[in-house]
Amino acid sequence: MAPLLLILFFFLGALFASFVTVISERVYTGQSWKTGRSKCNSCRKELTALDLIPVFSWLVLRGRCRHCGSRLPITYVLTEAVLGTLFALAFGSLGLEPALPIMLAALVTLTFVVLYDLRHTVVPLAGSVLLFIFSFLFALLTSSGSPELGLSFLSAGLVALFLFLLYALSQGRAMGLGDAPVALSLALLVGGGQALAGLLFSFWIGALFGVAILLRRPGGPTMGLEVPFVPFMAAGFLLAYFTQWNPFPFFAL
Repeated sequence: MAPLLLILFFFLGALFASFVTVISERVYTGQSWKTGRSKCNSCRKELTALDLIPVFSWLVLRGRCRHCGSRLPITYVLTEAVLGTLFALAFGSLGLEPALPIMLAALVTLTFVVLYDLRHTVVPLAGSVLLFIFSFLFALLTSSGSPELGLSFLSAGLVALFLFLLYALSQGRAMGLGDAPVALSLALLVGGGQALAGLLFSFWIGALFGVAILLRRPGGPTMGLEVPFVPFMAAGFLLAYFTQWNPFPFFAL
């Protein structure tokens, strides 16, 4: 039964990813995300249900539109595969417990925030608020008592304060104002014992990405390149949560 449930949660996550991708493309742009069929960005033909099966349709169509043959953004299938995997990991970690739907809701909201930040280089306020609410509820449901809950809030506050100071001292050049609230939520989501690890992993992943950019652009311009930090935070904190790898064991409860 467990393998079947893992597959079910994977496809559930992929389905939510497909929906969230549409929302991230339409919200705050004047388009309605509640109505209107999905269309090919090239030929504007409406996509049928067979074109919208998460992961499967992209693989069968070989990443191309069935009508005009233009390439479909690989971010679509990557988002579906990543969120599907995260749903399966969340089920494997938590089981069918009351905290599971809260974690899944947080993952969906985080995906929206990441996609929107990648597209517009700004953190959407509604997504940031929702992520904090779900993370706060998750911390309440999963804490074993007041000491652990207190550690979660303390570590989350320290992480958020650190990023806010980076923003303030650099006058917004090193960090965006919206990054600190997202870090606060992610620290609450992973728990006090993993909050500092998540922050460290975020900077490690960001540094590796920066090195990759330098290697691909030798001698090219690098100053003024604006790279959203929220995707790195999402990867770093979730890596800390699902692996439970903590370089700071002395800070674990």
